[in-house]
Amino acid sequence: MENLSTAQRLDSIRTRMADACLLAGRSADSVRLVAVSKRIDPLLVVEAIEAGQWDLGENRIPDALDRQQELKDLLVSRGLAAEKLRWHFIGHLQSRKAASVSGQFCLLHGVESLKLARKLDTLAQNQGRRERILLEVNAGREPQKNGLVPEQTVDVAAELATLKGLDLQGMMTMAPYGASEKILRETFALLRNLNEDARRETGLPLPQLSMGMSGDFEAAIAEGSTLVRVGGAIFGPRTL
Repeated sequence: MENLSTAQRLDSIRTRMADACLLAGRSADSVRLVAVSKRIDPLLVVEAIEAGQWDLGENRIPDALDRQQELKDLLVSRGLAAEKLRWHFIGHLQSRKAASVSGQFCLLHGVESLKLARKLDTLAQNQGRRERILLEVNAGREPQKNGLVPEQTVDVAAELATLKGLDLQGMMTMAPYGASEKILRETFALLRNLNEDARRETGLPLPQLSMGMSGDFEAAIAEGSTLVRVGGAIFGPRTL
């Protein structure tokens, strides 16, 4: 795919997603693609947007906020509707940085503690709104990764359901890098099952499962993912 344009790469990913949905007996529109734009040339990101990719993901707060303004200016200059962009924060979020992201993203994928959740709740209530979040779960139990351990997850979800400034949408995980298909499927199935348990416990719909990246999104779709996060397979190597 080295010689393909960003639009062609994007079309290839969408085709693979649709094929994975078909194999899983799901509709193609049941899974949304979040294009990970971190450290990607802004003009390549604009090319993806021009091809209809309005969901973008960033994982570092300063870069994300700068990128939001940069892309807005670029889109306005090209006569494109910048207000249609949906920004996702997909990185690790520290409690002390909660104020920086509050109200700046359509969805925070990486909420992994009650401390952080309570800070976001207070900020949102003070602003008269609700923050849309996902619980991050370390479903693969990898010591180098962030996220709740599976045993904590349902209890934490139940606590979050009581916070009036939060809109808990579901859960997020990352599978072990380079894992076998069997391990990938088991990891993603664990998150799906935890989300179903939390749905029963809280009475919330919890419609979103953010799982699957460039190397494993087809396995994630097979296990129920509704949001896949893909960067390099769309944009190529990061250059910034």
